[in-house]
Amino acid sequence: MNLHIAVLSGDGIGPEVTSQSIKILTAIAEKYQHTFTFENALVGAIAIDETGNPLPEKTLDLCLDADAVLFGAIGDPKYDNDPSAKVRPEQGLLALRKALGLFANIRPVKAYDTLLDKSPLKKHIIQDTDIVIYRELTGGIYFGKKTLSEDGTKASDLCEYSRGEIERVAHLAFKAAQGRRNKLTLVDKANVLETSRLWRKVVTAMASHYPDVALDFLFVDNAAMQMVLNPSQFDVILTENMFGDIISDEASVIGGSIGLLASASIGSKYALFEPIHGSYPQATGKGIANPVASILSAAMLLDHFGLSEEAETVRSAVEHTINLEICTPDLNKDGGYSTENVGTFIEEFIANSGGIHINSGNIKVGQSTII
Repeated sequence: MNLHIAVLSGDGIGPEVTSQSIKILTAIAEKYQHTFTFENALVGAIAIDETGNPLPEKTLDLCLDADAVLFGAIGDPKYDNDPSAKVRPEQGLLALRKALGLFANIRPVKAYDTLLDKSPLKKHIIQDTDIVIYRELTGGIYFGKKTLSEDGTKASDLCEYSRGEIERVAHLAFKAAQGRRNKLTLVDKANVLETSRLWRKVVTAMASHYPDVALDFLFVDNAAMQMVLNPSQFDVILTENMFGDIISDEASVIGGSIGLLASASIGSKYALFEPIHGSYPQATGKGIANPVASILSAAMLLDHFGLSEEAETVRSAVEHTINLEICTPDLNKDGGYSTENVGTFIEEFIANSGGIHINSGNIKVGQSTII
């Protein structure tokens, strides 16, 4: 397979973690005889600094012409700490999502056995957790009409959904459940909100087309509670934009590090893959950023193009690496492994089909991991 991938590394640790993903994708291409070409472009704060625009026209054109977008991170304190700034890095990502029509955000959450003690939740609660959250990304209250009275004392935000908007993301969620444990949970607030009642009506009607999938429902407040009481009960979660934003961030603490969490944003034609962490400017250039979320996002890219074996190879390499505690300081503060060390070990594990022996000293000084 030939893939042209737009690389938008962005700001802060974005370039550091994204370079590891490119390394892994290159290893996969060599192993499975694919051709992946990578083309870089500016986005976020660095794009503002160089062009005045967080999403330059050249960058957007590249993304529209590419098969997929591999995204790093955006953000810089000089914009975060300036409330008067009219142009901000985050505007670039929002504009990109809109231009590419990315209507579904997909976020896997998994508890690795060797990292159970890293989570703020108790081991017996999070053990065996393996969830995928499907969040509608372009509708709802975030994109509805907003009003503020002239005297500034009254405001409103319109939450609005159509049947079509619900159906297109729900189909993805049902299909995902079919490939997993055949359970789909719709999270809504149908006891109060009319939009939630429409969600429930539409998704219930669709369930007859997926008879092998068990569909259940949870109000969002109960779902938030269940996420910390018994997260392993969930398989695939489907929800609207704002509820998905909240639930997915809550679920992110289960794994023990935000540096493990990948995501994909999918549209009818385009797709973007990114770690959920921010630009983490305090860590820039220190070699301590965890590249796993970016690497697992690259695995989701492979899945998107039907390269399931290749994607599983990446995930297996990541899990093996975690099991060996070859992790950055967020997960192994005494290990001494850098961003580059972790990426290189995963790369060589893939290249050698797992047949490698570890020389910890060599890993730490950046030499070959193979003995």
